[in-house]
Amino acid sequence: MIQGKKICKSFDGFKALNEASFHVQKGAVYGLVGPNGAGKSTLLRHITGVFRQDSGQILVDGEEVYENPAVKSKIAYIPDDMFYFRQSNIVDMKNYYKGIYPKFDDELFEKLFECFPSIDKKKNIRRMSKGMQKQTAFLLAIAMRPEILILDEPVDGLDPVMRRQIWSIILNAVSEEEMTVMVSSHNLRELEDVCDHVGIMNKGSIIIERSLSELQSSVSKVQIAFSGEVPSLKEELNIMNHTSMGKVQTLIIKGDQQEIKDKLKSYNPILMDMLPLTLEEIFIYELGGEDYGVKDIIL
Repeated sequence: MIQGKKICKSFDGFKALNEASFHVQKGAVYGLVGPNGAGKSTLLRHITGVFRQDSGQILVDGEEVYENPAVKSKIAYIPDDMFYFRQSNIVDMKNYYKGIYPKFDDELFEKLFECFPSIDKKKNIRRMSKGMQKQTAFLLAIAMRPEILILDEPVDGLDPVMRRQIWSIILNAVSEEEMTVMVSSHNLRELEDVCDHVGIMNKGSIIIERSLSELQSSVSKVQIAFSGEVPSLKEELNIMNHTSMGKVQTLIIKGDQQEIKDKLKSYNPILMDMLPLTLEEIFIYELGGEDYGVKDIIL
């Protein structure tokens, strides 16, 4: 559905994207995560055709996006910093988008107000709070019936009830219409609930791209204790992190979970538990090798 091939982009000598490659399948919810300055927003602006890459390709259904109105009419984009015309209300914006998006659904537009009861049709959008402006953006975007929805920090500034409401609407569109969603967010706990694929981005490149289930099964958190001397495990296993509390060792190990379990059992531990890792933990430990680990600072 969406494919990026070795995308490069520089701004005044700074390389914002460095051969970034990715693939988003039709009907998937793809989470794009990474530290601040990794290039996530820049990449999303290339996918929507706002920026043109210096080299590489971005394809939607096999077609280039930049200066391609037919492809752009399939994409709805909600950036972190939203823009609305001065003095416009939501009806004015609806009429504007209807001229751009051929699938804009007036009936769905009216129905969605049941999900966003606080939106005033007559109020100037620029005079609304940031949270209300974001609700307005979602109402308009869903009413466009896009094939692709691109989201940059989508629910930032929204209360928990509205966050759940918006994700419910999005996931229903994914299920019913096979809408493809690409979302960048720092709220990894929330992404863990909604994404089926994840791309981890750092320094302008996507360093890891997998299904969420594959990503979670490729890194294990093990709590283990031995009756005697602790064996040297670093030579046998790919240990990403190791902490101790008394006899109990906590290990973050990369590799096949069954192979890790079999290897550790061969040392006859008196205690061994395999624990699931959250997406946030995977993010921290994966980037630990990229000098992004959490450091202890003594002031």
